[in-house]
Amino acid sequence: MLKQFLSKLPRNKKLDGVLDEPSRVDSSSRPSSSMHNLDSPSAPGKNHNRSHTAAGGSGNSSAAKRTSSVFPTSTVSGIEPLVPFKDIPNSEKMNLFVSKLSLCCVTFDFTDPSKNIMEKDVKRRTLIELVEFVASGSVKFTEPAILAMCRMCAINLFRVFPPNYRSSRFLGGSGGSGGGGGGENDDDEPSFDPAWPHLQIVYDLLLKFVSSPCVDAKVAKKYIDHSFISKLLELFDSEDPRERDCLKTIMHRVYGKFMVHRPYIRKSINNLFYRFVFETERHNGIAELLEIFGSIISGFALPLKEEHKIFLWRVLIPLHKPKSMGVYFQQLSYCITQFIDKEPKLASTVIRGMLKYWPITNSQKEVMFLGELEEILEVINMVEFQRVMVPLFWRIGCCINSCHFQVAERALFLWNNDHIVNLIAHNRQVILPIIFPALDRNCQGHWNQAVLNLTHNVRKMFVEMDEKLYLSCLTQFKEEEALLSSEAEKRKEAWKQLEKAASLQPVIGNTAVLVSPI
Repeated sequence: MLKQFLSKLPRNKKLDGVLDEPSRVDSSSRPSSSMHNLDSPSAPGKNHNRSHTAAGGSGNSSAAKRTSSVFPTSTVSGIEPLVPFKDIPNSEKMNLFVSKLSLCCVTFDFTDPSKNIMEKDVKRRTLIELVEFVASGSVKFTEPAILAMCRMCAINLFRVFPPNYRSSRFLGGSGGSGGGGGGENDDDEPSFDPAWPHLQIVYDLLLKFVSSPCVDAKVAKKYIDHSFISKLLELFDSEDPRERDCLKTIMHRVYGKFMVHRPYIRKSINNLFYRFVFETERHNGIAELLEIFGSIISGFALPLKEEHKIFLWRVLIPLHKPKSMGVYFQQLSYCITQFIDKEPKLASTVIRGMLKYWPITNSQKEVMFLGELEEILEVINMVEFQRVMVPLFWRIGCCINSCHFQVAERALFLWNNDHIVNLIAHNRQVILPIIFPALDRNCQGHWNQAVLNLTHNVRKMFVEMDEKLYLSCLTQFKEEEALLSSEAEKRKEAWKQLEKAASLQPVIGNTAVLVSPI
């Protein structure tokens, strides 16, 4: 009863405040004290120790994951030399390999030799150590190691080239493929990358990595993918011939190791050729790309797929068109010959294509075309030869009459080849009437004595082959010449009559007046 009574009495607000104050302060002081402990390491308390330990532990574990258990963070970020591979057990070598690759991901400016000398030397020595480790083939490469390798190569190699100053001086692609057609730009020295001593080691490392039996192609194909291959192909436009040569060897290895990527590599190279032939006519690496394709063609199975024949029709034959063909002529001729060796029926197709792109106004290219034509005629069979001999020898006759002595001389040299002479002898009834006018005009008065002597030799060969046919062609040629001369005289007389009739007409107003030459 007493308790019930006291509970109904009014309470003292001042006492309530005093009684309740400790609870309010305590509840408010706990979070403030805990925050104070996190901010000031010197404050005592178990809560501070637990929070600091948790924060520090998580930071150290993440750092350990980034740099492996071998190297602290400061060592990698500071570009300091790392521990040699020989000083650690095999179980840690992959971690060390990834750490060294991470160190090599830092790039430097090599245009200024005075900058970052020590750091550049550390990175160079690290790259050399990586090359030796990959070449040793002591450990099978894990997937993280392959990823780190591809990332390091991408950072160091994949870059945008500066504008080509030499190619901008000439229009029409004279700077493409490193020079103009037939050598108008051949005196220019190639441009060398100042970072090449550094890049060369990276390329060497990538080559040994791709060639290593310790790299599983099934795993590596996920990282050496279409994007990686496309970036490698873009580097073929480098002006440095040393870089293009390294890329050529690496692309050979990639094509051989990753069979799944072969169709994509062929398609990508085709696209580079298309862009060069039909758009820009400027590219520094056409010769190297053709050299890669030369080895690819030699491995084609028989019968040839339609895809490969399309490559011949749409890529290799149109590559005869650009002015800069002289830069990659040997590689192009090799690819063409490889196709004909694989399938001789393609010889007539190639010759028709060459006649389509024949360089009528470019004497140096004409000499190259005649050289390639001789190589094709050496391996052509009789059936394919007969399909193209009429347009072919009409063009050869034009070359024999060329005012440029090298063109005429190179065309007449075809008769020094026994196989070609045999083909001509079997088809002399068709060929001699086509070629005879050109031979006779040369004999009547070509300015070059060497060409004149060769022409007489060829005429002598035809006389020995078939004297009756030769005399028949001579008679027919004289008749045609007499007819042409008669027609020329008729035209001349007709013009004289027109001039006389015009001179008798009176001049009225603005009528044009025919003035006879003095």
